[in-house]
Amino acid sequence: MAAKPRQPDMASDADLAMAEQAALLDQRYGDLTPVEVIERAAERYFHGEIAAVSSFGADSAVLLHMISEVDRNLPVVFLDTGKHFEETLHYRDALAADFGLTDIRVVTPLEAALDRDDPDGTLHSRDTDACCAIRKVEPMARGVEPFRAWFTGRKRFQAATREALPVFEAVGPRARINPLARWTTSDLADYMRAHDLRENPLVAYGYLSIGCFPCTQVVKPGEDARSGRWAGQAKTECGIHLPELEHTLGGSAQ
Repeated sequence: MAAKPRQPDMASDADLAMAEQAALLDQRYGDLTPVEVIERAAERYFHGEIAAVSSFGADSAVLLHMISEVDRNLPVVFLDTGKHFEETLHYRDALAADFGLTDIRVVTPLEAALDRDDPDGTLHSRDTDACCAIRKVEPMARGVEPFRAWFTGRKRFQAATREALPVFEAVGPRARINPLARWTTSDLADYMRAHDLRENPLVAYGYLSIGCFPCTQVVKPGEDARSGRWAGQAKTECGIHLPELEHTLGGSAQ
């Protein structure tokens, strides 16, 4: 019997196609203003197939305001880890009302995973990577899985791991878009003032990068904004913006 022809690896083909598209878009539009980036992505290249992800943290108002100016109905995925500051949850609701955002999608960790690996809610004190995998990476993969692309609020100045952050990047067969990649702290502050945007109340207490309350501390003068996250550890990212998400997303899409 003749051997069956080898089937093409469709996932690999899709990954390569998106890598090429993201590189082309970054070359073509990476120097545009953030609003122009949002307009082209949301209205031309990924219309009806794009969302934003937001932590509703220290400077989330900037990106969300820009998105609301383009399309208030664009889905906004919010990851509720079960460990947020109460101020963050109130801020989420206040900004949604301020900007008229109509589609806030809350994703949460799987109860079965929490019952199995973090029944008493203290996993963060023993293994922060495992805690982030359960409470952030896996839920975020489910949150963005329905979309071909999503916006983030990441900036190059935030950490050494983000210094070369592109505006358009591929995550497997999907695109991740960082309209504010080139912006500085001054750019953000100027925009907040110009548009009279509501500030996360925790910023006034020195929280300049806001995550889960057990792993977030006040930032000391002279330190970068993310130094208050997982203080005292080598860890600088939870994983939702790293290859861990792509691997988890690939599994969730099977």
